[in-house]
Amino acid sequence: MIPKQFRVLGKGAAIICGGFLTLNLAATVAIGAFRSVAERKRKKFALPCGICKGKGFYLCKLCNGNATIKWSPLYDPIHINPCVCPTCDGNRVQRCLNCLGKGYS
Repeated sequence: MIPKQFRVLGKGAAIICGGFLTLNLAATVAIGAFRSVAERKRKKFALPCGICKGKGFYLCKLCNGNATIKWSPLYDPIHINPCVCPTCDGNRVQRCLNCLGKGYS
């Protein structure tokens, strides 16, 4: 047996929390729809990125597309380890930093 005051308080809290979650969801959907429309409009009239030529990525500058770099924990020319490139993670390309991978500025 739950006292009547606690039941009323519980129902009120549930209604308020449900309303808050509903409004939050509606705002998130509306903002997402607005962003996608604005992005499509921007892409339609934008010029291709001059750095990556509209591709959104370019050859890794650190490893020059080799996917590995020569690394030594201490300067020791006798023992040099080939390691996976930390910039491109071995993918040989990196996302364009000018257009953030979109292909247009």
